[in-house]
Amino acid sequence: MQVEYDQVADAVYFRLRGEKVVESVEISDGVVVDYDAKGDICGIEILAFSKKELDLNRLVKLRDEELVAEVATA
Repeated sequence: MQVEYDQVADAVYFRLRGEKVVESVEISDGVVVDYDAKGDICGIEILAFSKKELDLNRLVKLRDEELVAEVATA
């Protein structure tokens, strides 16, 4: 997993795989999940990250589906 933070956009992107994104779905306000051609999750973007009550150190330890579930309710 690779994690990138954009201070200007206040966005965090979790790159779970190096596959090409073919579809993006906003699963909750400011949370976008990217899917590859197989339908597998390859990335997750969280907008307005600093305004959400999320612990980045905890998030990086979660598996793909756990990460999606955690950020979907933030």
